[in-house]
Amino acid sequence: MTARIVETSSGTPLFSLTAVSFDTETTGLDVRKARIIQIGAIRIEKGKLDGTSTFDAFVDPHEPIPAESTKIHHITDDDIRGADAFPPAFNAFTDWAADTILLGYSTGFDLAMFKAEAERAGLTWQPPRSLDVRHLVQLLAPPLPDQALDTVASWLGCATEHRHNALADAVLTAQVFLALVPQLREKGIRTLAEAETACRRLSTQMSDEAKAGWLEVVRSGETQQSSIAALARVDSFPYRHRIADIMSTPPAVVDAATSLRDVLSLLMRDQISSVFVRAGPDANANGIITERDLLRAIDADPQGAMARTAGDVATHPLISVAENEYAYRAISRLNIEGLRHLAVTDSAGKLIGAVTSRDLLGQRAGDAISMGDEIEQAESPEDLGTVWAKLSMIALGLTYEEVDPRDIASIISSELRALTRQACVIAERDMLESGKGTPPTPYAMIVLGSGGRGESLLAMDQDNAIVFEKGEPGGPEDKWLASLGKRVSVILNSVGVVYCKGGIMAANSEWRMSIDAWRTSISGWIGHSRPQDILNTDIFFDSTPVHGETALANTIRDEALELAANSKSFLQLLAHNASDVDVPLGWFGRFQLKDGRVDLKMGGIMPIFSAARVLALRHRLPARTTPERLEAVREHMPSDVHILNNLIDAHRVILGAILEQQLRDIDRGIPLGNSVAPKELSGAKLDTLKWAVEQVRNVKPLLGNPLVLG
Repeated sequence: MTARIVETSSGTPLFSLTAVSFDTETTGLDVRKARIIQIGAIRIEKGKLDGTSTFDAFVDPHEPIPAESTKIHHITDDDIRGADAFPPAFNAFTDWAADTILLGYSTGFDLAMFKAEAERAGLTWQPPRSLDVRHLVQLLAPPLPDQALDTVASWLGCATEHRHNALADAVLTAQVFLALVPQLREKGIRTLAEAETACRRLSTQMSDEAKAGWLEVVRSGETQQSSIAALARVDSFPYRHRIADIMSTPPAVVDAATSLRDVLSLLMRDQISSVFVRAGPDANANGIITERDLLRAIDADPQGAMARTAGDVATHPLISVAENEYAYRAISRLNIEGLRHLAVTDSAGKLIGAVTSRDLLGQRAGDAISMGDEIEQAESPEDLGTVWAKLSMIALGLTYEEVDPRDIASIISSELRALTRQACVIAERDMLESGKGTPPTPYAMIVLGSGGRGESLLAMDQDNAIVFEKGEPGGPEDKWLASLGKRVSVILNSVGVVYCKGGIMAANSEWRMSIDAWRTSISGWIGHSRPQDILNTDIFFDSTPVHGETALANTIRDEALELAANSKSFLQLLAHNASDVDVPLGWFGRFQLKDGRVDLKMGGIMPIFSAARVLALRHRLPARTTPERLEAVREHMPSDVHILNNLIDAHRVILGAILEQQLRDIDRGIPLGNSVAPKELSGAKLDTLKWAVEQVRNVKPLLGNPLVLG
């Protein structure tokens, strides 16, 4: 087996894993003497068995098959007569399997056989990344008399047929693996690397297998650098620049009654390639005419085309992208829709510009940019699961390129919101297909907290809510949306956006209300100002609608911000809570550690983003992200500019440290969090991180400023 680059991310969820389940039949069990006589395999595609993609080949060992072996697998010398020898059979298998993760049952034996045969034939051998399903069974420790494949399959309800045939055993192994995944998830084993790490702890089993001559099957991290380098070669422009940076503005707009002759004159005069079309002077643009549209109209009617109107030729509906989206999102949308032009809208949905494929020419990042396509085209949770893995690889590549961690966090947040939006689409479709109908009232799904603020990293959890137009608690509208919220929550959890420990999810009634009920709740939060109320309003101020009637969500958020800004006592309590800082630095500037790590959320980024939120509320600033809020408040607090600048930079440093730790932990199979291991940092990075955390102490004097407390 030649050297291979395994591009499957360590963070790939097991339930959406693409892999090859394989097995061999041999002339015996002694890996030093036995020969392979059959190779069988079946493909698992995004967590589903693909019965149309199989591999089955006999192999001629050029020696008789022992009778005792034939009694087990029923393969005779007649069966293998005329079959390929090992080299061509093995090459055919590796070409078919490509760079996919291999799954087997007692995989170490099969890999040892591959290695022995390859060495006999003078072939280059490099072990592929693989998992042993038998090891996964041992992690669950079921009360079974033995762990034979038949026994385990029976326990899981998998049908066993034609046992001891390589292809049949490969199929059964795949079925067992897929049946194990939900149970592994319940034990906290969710990703490929987490499974590898857990299996590595089976030290006794590994030792026994090594003594028998089997190969170790758990491998992670050895091919990661190749993936980093591949992504690092990607031009990061699409991830650094937003649509507003590259769009053409103002947009050219004509009324529907405008003649095509006048449209053509406008294109020629302004040297543009498209115009937007509206029904009348006071209407919103709802269509577009491009150069190609004009050419098609002229080709269809050379004599009369110029007398036709813009409304006759315009393409509807108008496809748009928001100005604050990154360029890779526009590329994705152009790819999906098969277009060359997009409208650009502001936060209120108003047309403000245009962006074309020409604007984005040369800014393609190949497979990395396809992430946006994959989310919007996802038909199942398994499809979405593959996106999370790709997201971690893109974050890895951008970190390698030293892209600002705040920009990476913004990209991660954008995809978290897109995941939530598509989970809603899938949930709505499933409810319709199950006879529950369509939404009984307009609603909006909202992402709260760091995801809404644009500062989420890879340790995602669910912070979401629903606001709907009308309906009573427990009424038909609420029940329908409760079912939707639960489905969305299950989908996101399976993908890797885990359940919120605090229950801040639309599946729960307190985070799923009509707009009138939200008004009552928010008014109570701000008026009563209890500790839990502070937490609720905190994350709500950072909310962003991702699906449905976004105006509902924007309305209630705007009202909440206005109420908060007008409540002096509420702002004082917010400031008091935000300034209650316990910086994790002890004597001589040493980090306070727990299990070798320092928590950089509670004593690091949380005080910074909480302070920024208070300041933005107090000064009625519309900014949403922490850096934008701190930058915007500088003109209101000129004497504190130095502190504000330091906090802005500290926020960047701390976010970057957490992100890099998460990327290391993904590949190790360690559950993600917000703690960092200082011993893993270089001296320069450690000193910079200590400086950043030290700046957090300035939150208290900053919020004690009379301008804040009033």
